[in-house]
Formats: sequence, C-alpha cells, structure tokens
Amino acid sequence: MSSPAKKRKLNSGAKEKSAPARGLEYFFAKQRQNASSSNTPSSQESMAQSSQPSDVNGHLTDEELAKKLQAEWDAEVRGTSSQNTPHPQNQNFDAVVPEAGPSALETRTAAEPAPSPSPQVPQAVKTTQTLSLSSASATADQVTASIPLDENPLAFEPTKYIPKLQETWATEGGDASYALLTRCFVLANGTQSRIKIVDTLVNTIRLLIEGDPASLLPAVWLATNAISPPYISMELGLGGAAISKALKQACGLDQRALKTLYDKLGDPGDVAFEAKKKQSFTLRKPKPLTIKGVFQSLVRIATAQGQGSGDVKQRFVDRLLQDARGGEESRYIVRTLCQHLRIGAVKTTMLIALSRAFLLSKPPGASFPIQNAQDLAKLKKDELAEVWARGEELVKASYARHPDYNDLIPVLLEIGISDELLIRCGLTIHIPLRPMLGSITRDLSEMLTKLQGRDFACEYKYDGQRAQVHCDTNGKVSIFSRHLELMTDKYPDLVALVPKFRGDGVESFIMEGEVVAVDRATGELKNFQTLTNRARKDVAIGAITIDVCLFAFDLMYLNGESLLDQPFRRRRDLLRSLFVEIPHHFTWVKSLDATSQDSEPVLEFFKSALENKCEGIMVKTLDNLPTLEYRGDEPDQPPEEPPGTKLPPKKTNKPKRPKTTTPTSTTTTTPTTPPPKTRRKPLLATYEPDKRLDSWLKVKKDYGTTSDTLDLVPVAGWHGQGRKAQWWSPILLAVRNEETGCLGAVCKCMSGFTDRFYRENRAFYGGDGDGDGGEGEEGGKTNILARKPGFVDYDGPEPDVWFEPQEVWEVAFADVTVSPTYTAAIGLVKEDRGLSLRFPRFLRKREDKGIEEASTSEFLAGLWRKQEAKAPGVGEKKGGDGVEEAEEDVMEE
Repeated sequence: MSSPAKKRKLNSGAKEKSAPARGLEYFFAKQRQNASSSNTPSSQESMAQSSQPSDVNGHLTDEELAKKLQAEWDAEVRGTSSQNTPHPQNQNFDAVVPEAGPSALETRTAAEPAPSPSPQVPQAVKTTQTLSLSSASATADQVTASIPLDENPLAFEPTKYIPKLQETWATEGGDASYALLTRCFVLANGTQSRIKIVDTLVNTIRLLIEGDPASLLPAVWLATNAISPPYISMELGLGGAAISKALKQACGLDQRALKTLYDKLGDPGDVAFEAKKKQSFTLRKPKPLTIKGVFQSLVRIATAQGQGSGDVKQRFVDRLLQDARGGEESRYIVRTLCQHLRIGAVKTTMLIALSRAFLLSKPPGASFPIQNAQDLAKLKKDELAEVWARGEELVKASYARHPDYNDLIPVLLEIGISDELLIRCGLTIHIPLRPMLGSITRDLSEMLTKLQGRDFACEYKYDGQRAQVHCDTNGKVSIFSRHLELMTDKYPDLVALVPKFRGDGVESFIMEGEVVAVDRATGELKNFQTLTNRARKDVAIGAITIDVCLFAFDLMYLNGESLLDQPFRRRRDLLRSLFVEIPHHFTWVKSLDATSQDSEPVLEFFKSALENKCEGIMVKTLDNLPTLEYRGDEPDQPPEEPPGTKLPPKKTNKPKRPKTTTPTSTTTTTPTTPPPKTRRKPLLATYEPDKRLDSWLKVKKDYGTTSDTLDLVPVAGWHGQGRKAQWWSPILLAVRNEETGCLGAVCKCMSGFTDRFYRENRAFYGGDGDGDGGEGEEGGKTNILARKPGFVDYDGPEPDVWFEPQEVWEVAFADVTVSPTYTAAIGLVKEDRGLSLRFPRFLRKREDKGIEEASTSEFLAGLWRKQEAKAPGVGEKKGGDGVEEAEEDVMEE
C-alpha cells in the first residue's frame, strides 16, 4: 500500500501548501484520545463519519486517512465477529500482538486478557480490535538469551533448559527455532578460543539431540555453511543484488542508505544487522524462523530451475529476511545466503563437537550407552583427553571414509559413538572418500633423513588433476576430484576406458590416479593449463580435442573389500597385477623403489621427473614397520594439540630447579623419553583418508636454494579459516609498475607463515578486519583502508581488507605463469593477460627495502622469458593465483 503522503502527491492538483506530514506515533496518540471520548460502537461509527475529508479538493491528511482506515477496520471486525466470516483479503497489514513497549497498540478481542495495560488507555480500547505495529527491536527471541551455551559441557545440563525451549517451540510450530542456532553462532563468533567454540557447538548439539533430534541434521548443515555434500552439486546461485533487494524491502532502506552501510561495514551480514536495528516498526509480525524451515528454504533456492526461477529465489530470500527476528538472526541469515558464515567452526571442529555431544547425550528412546558427565569431570586432564580422543577418532574416521552428514547423523542418533559407526558409515562405492595427503619436505636430504631405515617408493608427481575412480559390479563409473566434486561428465573418455583396463576377476574397485593431458601420438605430457581448457560439463566423446591419460597410483577398494588397512606395497601389487595397461590411455605412475642409502639414484630420478614436466616426486613408505623408531619430528614443529586438550609440556635438557621436598625428586624426573614416544605415531604404509602424514612425502622443485625470489608488496588480505580465523590468510601481493607507478597484483600467498608472523602481522596492520579504518589493537592508527587504493591494479575476487602498502616481502616460487586474473606485467608477455606465481612462499620481510625498491613488472616478465627459454611450455601452466595449488600444502586445521 502506498503511503498517504505519496498518494497525495500523485493526486494533488492544488497549489496551496499541503498539511504537515504526521507520523504514526501522532496517529496513535490521537486514536487514544478519540477512544476515551466514546465508549460505544455507535460513537465510533459517528467518529468515522466525521472523519470524512473536509478538504474541498478531496485531499486527506495522514491523520484523517488513518482515522478513516481505523473506522473501516473496526466496522469490519464487528461484522466478522457477528457473522463468523474471515477478514477481507485486500488488507495490506496484519493485526499483531506487540511484543513489548507502549509504542504498539494492543490487538485483542474482549475474550482475551490484556497484560498490564497502560493506565492512560481506557477499557474501551482494550475491548476492541485496533490496528497495531510490532516493534522491530522487540521481536528478537529472548528465550535462548539466558542459556549459557559456552559453558563447559561437563557442567552444562540440557534438562534444565529443554522444557522451556520445547514450550516456546510448541507455540511456534513445534520445531527448534533458528534463534537457538543464532545464539550459538553469536557466541562462537565472539571468541577466538577454539575450546569455547567447541564447547558452544557441543552444548547446542546436546540441546537438539535431547530436545528436537529431527532438527539436528539441518542444524549441522547450517553450521557448516553447506546444504549438501560436495559431490552433490547444490549451489544457491544467489548474487549480491538479490540480497540487497531483500534488505531494502525488509528493512525499508533506499539504495543510498544501503550503499552507505556497505561502504562502512563491508560484510553483508553486518549490513543486515545494522539495517534491522534501524528498522523501528514492522506492520507484519515476523513468523518465527525454525532450523528446519531455514534449511528447507535454502534447498528450495538451490533447486529452483527454469523460467521464473530468479523470482522464486527472490521470494524465498525476501521471506527469510522478513521473518528474521532481531539483528543477529538477520546477520546470520545473510551470511548463510552469502555462504560465508565466519564463526570459526569448520569440518574438524564440527566432527569433534558431534563426538563429544553424543558421548554425553542421546535422543529420547535411544538405548546406546553414554558417559556420565559428573564422572568425567573427576578425571585428570590427560585421562579426559583420552576419552574425548577415542570418540573423535571414530567420528573423524567414519566421516573421512563416508563424508556425508545425511548418512552420519541418523546413524549417530541410532547407535551413538561405537565401533559399528565405521561399518554403518564406511567406504562405499560412488561416495568419495577424502584423499590421503602428503607432507612437504624442503629437499631430498630431509626426505632421506625422515625415512631412514625404511624401504620407500619414489613416484613422479604429475602436473595434472587428481582423480578418484569408482566402478561397481554393474559397470557404473563415477569420477571425483581431490575436493570430492563429481566430474564424471568432464571425462567421458575415461568412463568408456574403464571396461578395457579392468582385468578379469575385477568386479568393483576404487582407484586413485592423476589425469594428465597428453599427446596421444607421442605420449608427451602437457601442462596443467592445457588440461583446464577441456570443457567441464556435458562433454561429448566425439568433440574432445584434448586427450588425457590416467596414471594410476593407488587402489583402496577391490571386489567389495576395503584395502585401506593394507600396506602400500600390497595395494600397488594388486593395482598392477589386476588391471591392464593401455599406452597413452591408462598406465601406472613411473616409480623407483629405494632406501635411504640410495641417494644418487633418487637424485637422478628427481631430475628426470623435472625434465618430464612433472612437479617433483612423491615418496611413499612401502611396508608397515611399527617397531622402528620414527625420527621425523622436528623440534620447532611439535604435534598440534586437538581443541579442548593440551599436550604435556615439551621436555628439554635445561637444568631444573631443585625441589624442596626431597633430594631424590630431581632423579625421579630424569626419564624424559617415554612421554614424547607415546605421542609419536609409527610410520605405517596404510592408506589414511583425510590425513597428512610423513609416510607420504612431497619433494617438489618449488623452493630450491638456487631459485629466484621476488620482493613483493602486500596490498590486501582475506579472513583465514579454521584456526586462522582471527588472522589474514591468504594475502594478496603485488609488483611495482615503473611506468605508471601502480602496484599490479601478482598472487595470493598463504604458505611460509608462522603463528608468530600472523600475530605480528595483525598487530602491525591493526583494525578488526572490517575495513572501516578504525583503531588498531593497541589503540593506534591502523594500516587498513576502507576501499581499494586507486593505484592498485586488481580485478579478482574482492578481499576482506585492503592494506596501506608500505612493506616489502621476499617471496619464493616455483614458476611464473600466465594468468587471466592477475594484472602484473599485463601487456609485456601477453596482450590481455598478466603474470602470476605458482606456489608462492613467504621467506622474510625486507626491512632494508621500501616500496620503491620492490620488484618490477619488467623484472617479472624477464623471469618468465628466461623460464620459457629453459623449458618451453612450462610457463603456460595453471592460470594462476597460486592458492589452489597451495591448498595441497597448507592444512587449515
């Protein structure tokens, strides 16, 4: 409904000055006065008649129009109550019961009791229905605000809060409210403590397990910022315009006000929070959001297709923001729609929280045993850590083999934490397992030291795409990427090849290999950039112009039996004996078996890998030797402690202070070797999904001691994930353009940083990461800019913060690559493309250099030309930002 002021402007032909605009508060004050002067329906009717426009030109002031509408409403209500008929459908506002405050009039019938009416409102007003407004600030859910979700799970008692929660949920449809999940997000986002984040998730999950088990699965999806496993493509497909439009409609903002908030805050969720706070009233009481309802809305948004799907998505987004109660719900609804939740809880954190929650709670009617929280509270810290670790290992192992919450959560609700979990949610054909990862070594000598006394295999590390090939007994084939994305349609030629290389007696299998672009006639390997030029979807075999070869290197499943617990030598022998090699189509990775004494053959093998355009070599332990001491732990890299636990302090050779108890107290502490040995795991040759172990080592050409380095300028950063959530990682780096004076973006760097560096970097740039240019951590001026500087050339994804360019960092790299994203040296080697760095790695800050001494675009282009002269074709590798490759080398948790 158009506002009276707007209607008056459209219909007005008079020249005299119109009456001053009246606000809604003025209308309600006048309404109270009119109601107090007449207590009978007839007097109200006469009031309505007297409220007809007196202006000769037929204009209505705000007050007169509101009185007229109120009188019509009262007449309709009286007619409805006598005839028992519904309200007319052409009304544009609803009668709602205000949550609190005198700013909203009450809407009730005479049969409904009025709680504590204001003394100046006569009884006659309470016995009639009136138009009402709901205060936007008063609509936020207050039930969950007092629940201490961040309390220690061993002290938290869900039974104290579930009855009240269920009573509230019953009035709102019976399902768990989204307000509970919002409360969890707020507390998790408000702390940097991993322990507190885990505790908050554990307590929230326990409330859902015991109070509303049906809402647990959608809650887990929402908390992990996803709606489906990665191998099922379900994208929301929403742009910023849809969210902005919904915010303007839900909060009554115009484009200028919305842009002002975006420029100030940057984060869409924070914009929604501020917009909701500025919204004083709403003519429609929000329908409380539920966890199920929000998740189902997201699924419907993702599955909307065809003509008109954009309007369908927009309606769902509008309704979600209209029904969000309070600023926090609005904040996290928008962040969920943007798929950037920013609560510091990722996959590993959720799995830990699930395991601890199901050790302490079970749904009504379940029979599996749980731990007594009071008994656990009496345990010592290391004993409690051991109890937690057993459950966490089971849940993590199950998820690594079967990464789908749609299957994991129902089984947990049925059987809890038990060994049966690995059977019920184990390795399954056509559901990808999370791949095993290799640790990084700086050079061959370090690798030989780590694997001293063991037999190992060296394999070419091809410059292709890692692929996981599944085939069942019916011959159905599925191919998955290392990120578990389904890419069967991308490689129909490999699908057609499976029956040819599958040997006799092979009924079903899961195989892992590297897909590499090749010259079919000569077998010459091509670079990754060539492979990326293949179409991604609906590829027809007859239309394929880029041929590929599958280089297989592991076998994890054969004829219904898992091979994960078999040593690598056994898995490799089965792979090579049961499958048929087809030259230039399907073969094995080139390999060399060696020991730590064979340094010369290993070095020659490494050189041959580089000459054949490979990235380096993979080194894998062949056999299980659990009794052999492992010497790979480095003093400066202690094992990472899991969230919620703390490892014993590392033993040193420093003299200890003598204790005053007895002279023998120092002698009792001398055996310092057993504790570290208990934390060391033997190097086993088994396949460990989703783990990065030293039984697989990567030796790459990336950071050789003779390689060139560049002096780059940090210009922007993104919020980190997992344990790096409070820091910036990756960081955007740039080179200097001598001709224009601009800084051209060259790569994102996320490798080579230490925790100490992250802390110092955050202290140096200051601010809270919102890009508002506020004060730093120590109250000083920050080095963060509100927007991109005009002298920085960058057209890629928008960073979370822009830095004031003033530092120079020395960065190592593997190759210089042609990039469609980065602008460094654009026009110097390619007309429309710049240059980027492959595998950038931070080395040090150049305190002796200023920005004017940073590496130039011309120098970068010279490195590219020198590289091309040495190895033609190498420079056209992955079109580059360096981060996608670095994800192999950096674990977020």
